[in-house]
Amino acid sequence: MSHGVFESSEVPDDLFECAIYLRNNIIGLTTEGGSEAGYKAARIRLMNDPASKRLLPEFVRHSNDAASVRAALWTVASGSGSWAIRRGHVSDAFKPILAFLETGGGAADNAITDGLTDYDAPAIQAFWAKALERRSTDPDGAVTAASTLLEEVCKHIIEDSGNDWEKNWNIPKLYAEASKNLNLAPSQHQENLFKTILGNCQSIVQSIGSLRNKGGDAHAGGRSRVPFKPRHAALTVNLAGSMALFLIETWQSRADSDKNSDGRK
Repeated sequence: MSHGVFESSEVPDDLFECAIYLRNNIIGLTTEGGSEAGYKAARIRLMNDPASKRLLPEFVRHSNDAASVRAALWTVASGSGSWAIRRGHVSDAFKPILAFLETGGGAADNAITDGLTDYDAPAIQAFWAKALERRSTDPDGAVTAASTLLEEVCKHIIEDSGNDWEKNWNIPKLYAEASKNLNLAPSQHQENLFKTILGNCQSIVQSIGSLRNKGGDAHAGGRSRVPFKPRHAALTVNLAGSMALFLIETWQSRADSDKNSDGRK
């Protein structure tokens, strides 16, 4: 053990502490220090968590051992004074995952991540990962990614239902069409409680689209632009993720029901 790095048996169970340990271990590896066993153990622990895996630096995801990490970091900088550059690169690369885990990334994020991963749509998973990654470090970008996530989910569901969408449709229109295909439109129900809940879902989606136009980084906002705080982005991303999962699970339930009905004929 060198440079104050734990042995592999002492890698923290807590994911946030584990990420800090891995970052510090890699910094040690940039100067021939660090722990090979500790690196492997911490990397495996974080790679086994779906949300954390998506936020790990790319050079960590693609490096199974210390030699691979060193090789990746030597491409960042080498020669005199390069250690400080490599150390800064490692610290910056770990900011998204540390911010995510420190602000409570956990069970809810993992449930949404797992649900979205089960739906065969790489674009949807990519926008969810981007929203999570930017939630604390780039609130404007997180809001934009959250809004685009809902757009993608609605478009996929419309297509999977055998219908078409038009390029000029905004989020409210896309959601209206997708929800109609899923029997989730308030007008399709008589029970007041269901109508209220589904109407609130519709309002959430519309509001997220409006937030992107008001303060996200997808459009220039002029003097009326509203800078988002991390807490605003966290709320928007969490709501968008929950709505995306609800739509996908409803679609999957409907598809399974149709398949079973065909099997009984």
